[in-house]
Amino acid sequence: MRASLKPLTVEEFLAWERSQPLRYEFDGTQPVAMTGGTIAADRLARRLLRSLDQRLRPPCEAFGENVKVLSAGRVRYPDVKVACGTFDPAGDHVDPVVVFEVLSSTTEMTDRRVKPAEYAAIPTAMAYVLLAQDRPAVTVLRRAGGWQAEELAGIWRVLELPEIGLSIPLLELYPDHAAG
Repeated sequence: MRASLKPLTVEEFLAWERSQPLRYEFDGTQPVAMTGGTIAADRLARRLLRSLDQRLRPPCEAFGENVKVLSAGRVRYPDVKVACGTFDPAGDHVDPVVVFEVLSSTTEMTDRRVKPAEYAAIPTAMAYVLLAQDRPAVTVLRRAGGWQAEELAGIWRVLELPEIGLSIPLLELYPDHAAG
């Protein structure tokens, strides 16, 4: 970790983080080590990326967990994000239109209570989607003055994303829950 205890600026964090062998988020004052996830979370993120890649049309593109998002003096690595525009292949961050987080017991509180305000500070962000990793349940927060929530539960529901002009059946993301 760092020897200094004074809060970092985003620029100081980015310079420091780019030289680290591991990935860190930045909570506005200090680096926060990224931990590993579960197989269920990884499967869901991969299915989501695949579904987005099949449906998105230029100039929009889906990015996975290795591309960062800068917001409100913080640096985050959402599981999946969609951005629209022209991208520098050597770049390491995007301004997302839609941000997706796969919930886990260790991140759910931050994902639900802290990150909505951070992502609302990004002018391009129009929707924030939280996906349960253990069941077909999705919360969509849409920009409408403040975040307006929509809850989707059940394998036969469809995730509508007019912000990027597409729909994804939850069955496609959660196929293991179709039986029964």
